[in-house]
Amino acid sequence: MSAYRADDDYDYLFKVVLIGDSGVGKSNLLSRFTRNEFNLESKSTIGVEFATRSIHVDDKIVKAQIWDTAGQERYRAITSAYYRGAVGALLVYDVTRHVTFENIERWLKELRDHTDSSIVIMLVANKADLRHLRAVSTEDAKAFAEREKLFFMETSALESLNVENAFSEVLTQVYHVVCRKALDAGGDPTALPKGQTIDIGSKDDVSEVKKVGCCSA
Repeated sequence: MSAYRADDDYDYLFKVVLIGDSGVGKSNLLSRFTRNEFNLESKSTIGVEFATRSIHVDDKIVKAQIWDTAGQERYRAITSAYYRGAVGALLVYDVTRHVTFENIERWLKELRDHTDSSIVIMLVANKADLRHLRAVSTEDAKAFAEREKLFFMETSALESLNVENAFSEVLTQVYHVVCRKALDAGGDPTALPKGQTIDIGSKDDVSEVKKVGCCSA
């Protein structure tokens, strides 16, 4: 998978949102994936923040536009605009703080209330490097993910553990959703005229298909 290409060189643009309690490491997951950086001193995000990175899925270039909650989550005031057009989400908790895991249910409800039913959701157990402080077992998290039909991964932005895998898996699964919808909508997705956008159920046009067809039938 390659990263860091020219900004306009992509076949798909997918909006992915990061949600979860304040302090669970969302901003560091974002900076680790998009810039390979980690900041121990990171302060709460203020204002809207998003970053982009492109990866290869099959023979296509998928560009992720990843949005961070920008500190609003402390006031439970995330606006519907934040979710609008999102086709993927990372739902993040801190394995050392059980309350952040307890709140996942509320975050999941809010996410589902504001997005299309086909959104791809990954439950992310961050700060897995702090093994001696763990307060949430892998088994409990897996059971919740299975019950809610979520993907699940344990990550460490500090150690760069599974951060790449978590984002890449979400983007790959979103790509497969788009392909299925294209096939359901009328046969051969490779026959789409150049520049046609496939409606992937999003509430506006943040996510798009830029070039010819997505996957071979």
